[in-house]
Amino acid sequence: MKVPFLDLSLQHQALRTEALAALAATYDATRFCLGKDVEDFEKNFAATLGYPRTLGMNSGTAPLHVACMIAGFGPGDEVITTPFTFISSAWGISYTGAKPVFADIEEDTFNLDPARLAAAITPRTKGIIVVHLFGQPARMDEIMVIARQHGLFVIEDCAQAAGAHYEGVPVGLIGDAGTFSFYPTKNLGGCGEGGAFVSRRDEIFTRARQIRVHGSDRRYYHDIIGGNFRMDGFQGALLNIKLPHLAGWTARRQAIAARYFAGIKLFDTRLPGQPAYGKSVFHQFTIRHPRREALREHLAKEEVGTDLIYPVPLHLQACYAGLGAGPGSFPMAERAARTCLSLPIFPELTDAQVDHVIKSINCF
Repeated sequence: MKVPFLDLSLQHQALRTEALAALAATYDATRFCLGKDVEDFEKNFAATLGYPRTLGMNSGTAPLHVACMIAGFGPGDEVITTPFTFISSAWGISYTGAKPVFADIEEDTFNLDPARLAAAITPRTKGIIVVHLFGQPARMDEIMVIARQHGLFVIEDCAQAAGAHYEGVPVGLIGDAGTFSFYPTKNLGGCGEGGAFVSRRDEIFTRARQIRVHGSDRRYYHDIIGGNFRMDGFQGALLNIKLPHLAGWTARRQAIAARYFAGIKLFDTRLPGQPAYGKSVFHQFTIRHPRREALREHLAKEEVGTDLIYPVPLHLQACYAGLGAGPGSFPMAERAARTCLSLPIFPELTDAQVDHVIKSINCF
């Protein structure tokens, strides 16, 4: 039985008629940059996920950049984040001229370890970017205590965690700002690039709205240095079509994960942690195995698709060689990079396909 790692066509074919009608309406109304479709999505996304308001942006990297601008990061500042994440989590820091400083991760959640975070703080530290990796919320209570003790600006990277909660609070509302990605592979994915910005603080949200459109609240008047981070109308329209399905898709991801937890028995396999403070929305189901490459080759022969997500930690990327953190600097992140293997977990998988993945793993 063939089990692809991901097949976006299944979801898009199911929504094809509705999506094309929405695109036609946007096209006919020429609502191409921001406009009603984006405004409707912003309101609906906020209402659906429990945010006071949201701002649509043109990628998942954009709100991270905007948040770092609002925080005032700049040359001479240090901002702490995880080395085990997608590179965009650190880009906003670099874009402002500040220095990314990495702190190692917890083995079970793949998220920032609060103790190692605290140890990385220096007099130059100005902020923290917390990533809720693979859909699993990080330990925000502990992180926020550390941040408030040192007066640090906290950005939550929720790119993989739309719909996740920490102790009942939607991720993104615990720190000073939260950012989302609607890249096509995300739990709520567009048909192209897209992102969103959230904050419970009025002054931060207002500043983000200005920065999004060239530092302007009214046309041709520019009060601050901004950028062009606008979401286009087509993405707003398509995300509006998909948004009502997010809860059902999340429940299906969680059901597939439950099946994996119950069924995978392979010796030496480490399954994702399941901390009580926040249930994962399972953007990925990532296991660890010391013979990762051999296991992946075995699964390929069984026609099971897998992926190696983040095989090179950020501190070992060529673009950050100048930071001077070589091999051995962050052993937990490096071990994760060597041993992680992500399994299929998109909502359209059948139980039979999931069971085939489990059987294939267990017979390795």
